[in-house]
Amino acid sequence: MQHFRWIAIAAGSVLAIIAYGVCTATFGVSHPTAVTAAVTLLCGVWWCTEAVPIPVTSLVPFVVFPFAGVLDHGQLAQAYGDKFVLLFLAGFMISRAAERSESHLRVSHGMMHLLGTGSQRRVVLGFLLAPAFCSMWISNTATALIMLPVAIAVLQEQKDAKLSAPLLLAVAYGSSLGGMATIIGTPPNGVFVSIYEQQTGRTVDFFSWLKIGVPVSALMLVVAGAWLTRGLGKAVTPRTDQMGPWTPAQKRVLAIIAGTAVLWMTRSAPFGGWAAWLDMPMAHDATVGLAAVVLMFLVPSGEVDSQGSPKPLLDWETAHDIPWGILILFGGGLAIAKAAEVTGLSQSIGNQLAMLDGIHPALLIGIVCLTVTFLTEVTSNMATTTLLMPILGAASVGAGFDASALMIPATLSASCAFMLPVATPPNAIIFGSDQITIREMVKAGFALNLIGVVVITAVCYFVLDLKSGIGN
Repeated sequence: MQHFRWIAIAAGSVLAIIAYGVCTATFGVSHPTAVTAAVTLLCGVWWCTEAVPIPVTSLVPFVVFPFAGVLDHGQLAQAYGDKFVLLFLAGFMISRAAERSESHLRVSHGMMHLLGTGSQRRVVLGFLLAPAFCSMWISNTATALIMLPVAIAVLQEQKDAKLSAPLLLAVAYGSSLGGMATIIGTPPNGVFVSIYEQQTGRTVDFFSWLKIGVPVSALMLVVAGAWLTRGLGKAVTPRTDQMGPWTPAQKRVLAIIAGTAVLWMTRSAPFGGWAAWLDMPMAHDATVGLAAVVLMFLVPSGEVDSQGSPKPLLDWETAHDIPWGILILFGGGLAIAKAAEVTGLSQSIGNQLAMLDGIHPALLIGIVCLTVTFLTEVTSNMATTTLLMPILGAASVGAGFDASALMIPATLSASCAFMLPVATPPNAIIFGSDQITIREMVKAGFALNLIGVVVITAVCYFVLDLKSGIGN
């Protein structure tokens, strides 16, 4: 494994040097443009192979670009501190507050109690829909970690081998598919909206994403439910009501999350949204999210510490335990996208890909979906989207469409890799339980991968305006 790591590090470095030489000697581009291409290739190899920790690779643009005269530290700081980075910072902290109070578990148990009794099919559907709903608002990783012990407890109680794979896969699939529906549900969505705004100057708000994310998520949940429950039917009643009475912290956390979700969805719609009505044009979804975080630090949980002082819904000891590496990865991707824009690399790529305008858009979208889906099976979905977004944005423009025409299908496809553990965090979590084999995952996931390609292609082709795009 150490040999592979050093080979990958060397390969990325050599390819970056070759890319720089080809860009300057063959294409005659400027030094900053060639450096940007080289850094993009270097980061791409290191991200995909994980030869270097992904967050460390994401710091390479911050180190190289100022030395090479591509971007100054002010421009880089804007990338690493982008408002969408702050939106996910808020989302992760809200997620930690939900985990601390176990309010997310309360919602999951409630949904399973409502949906998951009477037959094996309903149990599996309950374990598909409950994590899907939760992962719309908290990270899909946290959702899968929460639901896994509950699923294992049901399997231990039922002792039916036929139920094992469908139930565990329902947790993984539900966690991934639900996250597709909202901007904050899964990091690849945030990568898209941030890079799209940087490339086009147009904002994708929470409600705008729902119009494309919800149809894909809902259709895939229907398909996944039908696929996982085939052949099931035996009566079963899982125990999902053993949590006791609601605590004040659970009620208050869920109230704040619900209020935050409403404010996110109504910021710019309908009729301009509350930001227009209250003359707050500078307000952003990140503003709302961070306001919710501050409120959680102030609102008492109904519990007291060892000294008798009231404990808030969220404290710093809990809040700081978030995936900071993902936020750094966001920043690295945005820095590369900014460099590609400033140096003209995006325009050059778009010009080189102008021949794509002769391909039917449905076929073009389908090729992108198929490529990203199966590429994500062997690489991190975050690394894949971070690398591809600037390139696909330029390719979309080169083909005569809005930048989002190929970026959105790729973003959604990054969450539709169901075969291998490495593809998505929920897949890895379920496989790590030692309750399911790779063979079972591949057998169930391959067909869903192909169905996902068809569903995403169809929804994006018929729902998304390929010319004017999704942003405001």
